[in-house]
Amino acid sequence: MVKFWPVPGSFRRSLPTGGEPGSFWEDRGDRNHCGIDIYAPRKSAVVAIDSGRVSEVGVFTSPHDVPYWNVTCYVLISHDDGLTSKYAELEESLVKAGDIAKAGDVIGRVGCVLNPKKITSKSPLYVQLLKKNGNSSMLHFELYRGIPLQTGTYLGGNAFKPSRPLNLLDPGPLLDELIPRHAARPVRRAL
Repeated sequence: MVKFWPVPGSFRRSLPTGGEPGSFWEDRGDRNHCGIDIYAPRKSAVVAIDSGRVSEVGVFTSPHDVPYWNVTCYVLISHDDGLTSKYAELEESLVKAGDIAKAGDVIGRVGCVLNPKKITSKSPLYVQLLKKNGNSSMLHFELYRGIPLQTGTYLGGNAFKPSRPLNLLDPGPLLDELIPRHAARPVRRAL
């Protein structure tokens, strides 16, 4: 079955690796990054990498949690192969729990997670660097074997040391296979 690159309009055609900002399990001092960030223009289409059922949609970041965050949402899709993909830092979700998403269906739009006006010298260094480099709109993509299970503290795509979410996988090998190739289609809703 054909799988799709999740952000057809992304800036880069490669993944951040080896501790680069936005790489999987990037050490951010007191926390580790749980996914891979794919930088793209705000409102870019986000597509399902594979077919599956939308199991959950919710708020991912909020200024109520961290002052320099904007409100973004996430979509979890459970796939037949036992994997669950998490698409986060979305400006909007175009699906709801229970929908069937086919591989390549547009499920949301890239959001702008950071509010540059609220980032100060007291903000974490990686956040200051994102502001400096103009990287505030992205898809945060996580991959799990089965259901995501949180242990310890997890917030906005970060696991606070020393805990790591159960079932969390490095999405890099899967995403490397998908760099990029396909156009997006509109979403299909479950009846």
